[in-house]
Amino acid sequence: MSPVGAFTFVLHSHLPYARLAGRWPHGEEWIHEAAAETYVPLLNALYDLKEEGIRFKLTLGLTPILVEQLRDPDVIDHFDQYLDDKIEAAQKDVERFAEEGEAHLEYLAGFYLELFERIKRSFDERFNRDIVGAFGRLQEEGYIEILTSAATHGYLPLLGTDSAIYGQLRTGVETYRRHFGRAPRAIWLPECAYRPAYIDSDGTKRPGIEYWLSEVGLGLFFVETHTIEGGRPVGVAAGDAIGPYGQIKRRYVVPMSAAVPPREATTFQPYYVSATTAGPGADQHSGVAVIGRDNRTGMQVWSGEWGYPGDYDYREFHKKDGMSGLQYWRVSGSRVDLEYKDYYHPDWAAGKVTEHARHFAWLVADRLRQYHEDTGQYGLISSNYDTELFGHWWFEGVDWLKQVLRLLAEDETVELVQASEFIAAHPPQEVLHIPESSWGVGGTHWTWDNHDTHWMWGPIHSAEERMQKLAEKYPDPTEDERAVLNQAARELLLLESSDWPFLVTTGQAREYAVRRFTRHVERFEALADSLEQGRPDRQLADELYEVDKVFPNIDYRWWHAPR
Repeated sequence: MSPVGAFTFVLHSHLPYARLAGRWPHGEEWIHEAAAETYVPLLNALYDLKEEGIRFKLTLGLTPILVEQLRDPDVIDHFDQYLDDKIEAAQKDVERFAEEGEAHLEYLAGFYLELFERIKRSFDERFNRDIVGAFGRLQEEGYIEILTSAATHGYLPLLGTDSAIYGQLRTGVETYRRHFGRAPRAIWLPECAYRPAYIDSDGTKRPGIEYWLSEVGLGLFFVETHTIEGGRPVGVAAGDAIGPYGQIKRRYVVPMSAAVPPREATTFQPYYVSATTAGPGADQHSGVAVIGRDNRTGMQVWSGEWGYPGDYDYREFHKKDGMSGLQYWRVSGSRVDLEYKDYYHPDWAAGKVTEHARHFAWLVADRLRQYHEDTGQYGLISSNYDTELFGHWWFEGVDWLKQVLRLLAEDETVELVQASEFIAAHPPQEVLHIPESSWGVGGTHWTWDNHDTHWMWGPIHSAEERMQKLAEKYPDPTEDERAVLNQAARELLLLESSDWPFLVTTGQAREYAVRRFTRHVERFEALADSLEQGRPDRQLADELYEVDKVFPNIDYRWWHAPR
């Protein structure tokens, strides 16, 4: 039986920059939690499948700033200490619950003890304390495609200069090349945020994001469902208002409205993005392809009402033991207060994982078969998720991924692919104009530009303009000038991170985000001041590099105004 269509998971891995930022409640523990609960378990699952002879394939994004942190010696050492702490906490719980006569809790503490010991053995021995390298080997062996992203997850549509966009992307590509020994083929745009070409208030034509992707050799990116199909963004009801921020009114090169009416385009097919720099009516494409997220399979996991992670037998994320912080309860019910949650039963959860994996594999095959029958075309389903959903938020999620990949690899009607591989085998047949969009609230920029965060964009744009002027002012710098210029570029990238406005908006770590943002602004301004005053502060640049320790091969000339 021949395949009727193709499928890929697209997993986006990203965490805020937190190197040497301390531990709980905000800091390196973000990285340690994700590594222990998501990245190492995911590697174990993928290497297990490989050793079983399962020829799986998937697409995995690793942002440059995450890769830099996962490869940092201090972060690695601290991760080992974090695992030791978890092992000790679980061991103490085993003893405590045994003394209290809590047999089931003693069993669960032992379950965690074994889990953390296995994660530590895997990290230290199976993967040689190198998470990035372990993913890289899977790419070299043809199992996964690793996507890049903008260097620090900068929110590209709202950056103030084209040189800032290019700097984010070029740094991302060069960082990828340094860690993986090859050039990336595709990118996960931060927050799936895209904008086409537009004409600035002074008459300057600013190219669309696809132009800059092409300039750095990237041929594919991903967007939300509504960006391709039109209509109302996922999760937005009729009459919903997002507010005055985030909905940018621009004079586009190719006219389009913010709300695109439903159209014939489908997420079952990739498209070439129109070359919007060519002007209205352009019939040529940019050479850059776009794939839209499949909403049906996506919501089967994402939906808070009927998504798999909400099943009553899965582990409850929000309730933790008051002494060890370990999680001993199950979801129990959609309206059950945390106080009344039932104890977790791993065997019950394992049964639900098998059930839900079979359902998802059937859903994928059925949708591809139906699309093929309706259109006669070979379709693609791209199911896109944050990687950290699996294992961290949805404790059983990595086991679910493993079972789905095994089932689909055995299904002769479905071809498992990597995203760029699909584009190479099935080049887009149509050119599509796509609108400004994101996967944030309302499909707009509101999550990153609203009444709580609007004040951040003035300093960002000011720093971007200063960086461009400095790059043009020093075509032939001294050694000290070069060191200061490169460190200024690093601080610019770090202050541009989309994480800071996101964390302010969500309230998850507002004070931490504001502190990190303002600190990088202050560092950038101090470096820029020293250059503009003709006294480049090399000592400060060297000290800040030791603090940030990212992007060692950065080149400030990437911020020169585009020619």
